Amino acid sequence: METTSNLKKTFLLAADLEVNRMGFGTMRVTGPKILGMPENPQNSIDILQRAVESGVNFIDTADQYGPFVSEQLIAEALHPYRENVVIATKGGLVRFGPGADVNNDASPQHLQDALDGSLRRLKLERIDLYQLHRIDPKVPAELSFAFLAKAQQEGKIRHLGLSEVSVDDIKLAQQHFEVVSVQNRYSVFERKWESVLEYCESQKIAFIPWFPLGGGAELSQEKLKDMAHRKQVTMHQLALAWLLHRSDNILLIPGTSSLTHLEENISALSIELTANDMTELDDLVPIQ
Repeated sequence: METTSNLKKTFLLAADLEVNRMGFGTMRVTGPKILGMPENPQNSIDILQRAVESGVNFIDTADQYGPFVSEQLIAEALHPYRENVVIATKGGLVRFGPGADVNNDASPQHLQDALDGSLRRLKLERIDLYQLHRIDPKVPAELSFAFLAKAQQEGKIRHLGLSEVSVDDIKLAQQHFEVVSVQNRYSVFERKWESVLEYCESQKIAFIPWFPLGGGAELSQEKLKDMAHRKQVTMHQLALAWLLHRSDNILLIPGTSSLTHLEENISALSIELTANDMTELDDLVPIQ
């Protein structure tokens, strides 16, 4: 596999946390449908430990993965944490049991409970990056933002981020605190949030795409498959490589319950994409 010489491998989060751009998302370390413990918890622990041993130092989770399971497994696998490992978690969603809908709750009281629970499960006194999982349409956003700013001032949170937001949402939050990350659904097939990516790039905000192979129509999937075959990589690796080359402020958090897939994801850092390759991938779908 060809190596890339000009691809930036790290990103300086909020000017004080240098993280490798290939991180690890922990949704898949839980049980089926993101509920409960996995059938083999030791496998999840092994994957988390292997990720860090392989150089991954940005671990992304949320209190609703399980719920609570991924945070517990992260602590079991990685605590006490290596000095350079950054733990990012999210709060602001609730689910009351199997089959139940996931609901917004970004009220200050819920966020207080969620934050304290995450600190306890992760065995941390301060969370490096706490992200509002969703803006709650039932709660004025200013109330959620004001609580998060206060929690940061109290020392429970080092840095703050947002998820599934527009440029206007980010600008509103920036009136309350420094926004250092934005986590939106985005991939080579789904470019709805192109304007958000560009705003984040201009503000030196980390952009963290989730579902990096989502949304592709059959024809676009076939084109990606053909290109991946030509480059002797998997479709998933190629989709990750496109994101890494798309913008230097993109941090990746692919998740997996397979050690083999973990290694494949990490190796996407070494895939070379030429300007012509990027044009071919850019043209898979129109920007929405």
